[in-house]
Amino acid sequence: MFALAKRLVPSLVALAATAQQPLTIQDAIRKAWTGQAGLQAGEALVDRARGEAEALRALNLPTVSLGAGLTRTTEPMMVFGMHLNQARIAQTDFIPDRLNHPDAATGFGATLTVTQPLYAGGRLDAAARAGAAMAGSEAASQSHRRQQVAFAVAQAYFGAQVAEQGLRYAEDTLRQAQETERFVSARVDQGLMLRSEGDRTRAFRAQSEAGVAEARNRVASARSGLALLMGGEAAGPLATAVDAPLPALPAAPGRRGDLEALKLQGQAAREGVAAARGSLKPEVGLSLAAGTARYAVGEGGNWTTASLGAKWTFSFSDTKRVSSARAQARAAELGLKWQEQQASRETDEARRFLETAQAKIAFAKVAVEASESARTIRIARHREGLVPLVEVLDAEAGLSGARTLLLNSELEWRLGGAQLALVLGQPIEGVTE
Repeated sequence: MFALAKRLVPSLVALAATAQQPLTIQDAIRKAWTGQAGLQAGEALVDRARGEAEALRALNLPTVSLGAGLTRTTEPMMVFGMHLNQARIAQTDFIPDRLNHPDAATGFGATLTVTQPLYAGGRLDAAARAGAAMAGSEAASQSHRRQQVAFAVAQAYFGAQVAEQGLRYAEDTLRQAQETERFVSARVDQGLMLRSEGDRTRAFRAQSEAGVAEARNRVASARSGLALLMGGEAAGPLATAVDAPLPALPAAPGRRGDLEALKLQGQAAREGVAAARGSLKPEVGLSLAAGTARYAVGEGGNWTTASLGAKWTFSFSDTKRVSSARAQARAAELGLKWQEQQASRETDEARRFLETAQAKIAFAKVAVEASESARTIRIARHREGLVPLVEVLDAEAGLSGARTLLLNSELEWRLGGAQLALVLGQPIEGVTE
């Protein structure tokens, strides 16, 4: 038992050290990209789309059919045909009685057929192009999903950081509430203050304790959300400060994955129109076949066949499919136009949101500084008996509100930068791979 513990202790210590390593926002995003099951499912969808595209491209390749079998029959026509294929027709096979009532014939053989489409009205090529476009669309959608996950990680990461700072503020408020309660209780016991003042401080302290409990819950919730995004891996200390400088964004917009996906879907829809039109045109194909029929391993007949043929089939339903494909292409075109209009508005909104958050941070810092000064002065004046208790409690409430405003503004500013990068198609927090 001691030996087992001796072996396990170093591993546990190393594991604890690893769990406590500082985690940057960039590393958190990369962990989410590699460890999140949702994104892994998206990669599987991309692989499926690529496989389907390859299958559509293969429609232009030859089709090979290989068959083999063993046959025994007494059907007159089959018996004569089998003897002919086996290259063993004799004069006696033409005797009427033998033709009408043949003995059972047994044979085995094999055939190999290669069919090559030469022309199909262009629908095979159109299907291949549509498949390639849909595969590209799925890959672009996966790229956008990665960026959405990166944004979600930024929300959870900086949300956890702000929640932890909020917990520290709540604990500071609780300490001050406890100190105020001790001071007022002592004065009440000395008959220098009313008992109602003591009750008020106890109520304020209880509210502060509830605030600490709520702040701890917010921290736990934000941390668990971050761990979930990173594939269940618990995060250590968060190394990237919420007020750290935002990564610089390139002047030119990037390529948004959702818009790229819609563009490629529109391309696939247009190819669908070409494929539907091709179904109204004739087909031309080449077929090559080779076969053998044996009545013994070394005895039998062989043959080859080559045929070039064309066929044209008209169906009224195919004409309707052309109209349907055109409507699908039109819908894809209008859907892209609508999404581009939304993207333009989202960009403007993100810029305004970021500017507003920057202004709120400046105002909030002034409010926090002034509120901290007011609390210090009012506590000192209250100890001297110069101001009533209600002013101390008002100062505490004002400071809590100013701190909350500052934390929320900093979080909005940070996430506003991530949102702007998302709508511009730029890397979030500068992470590309």
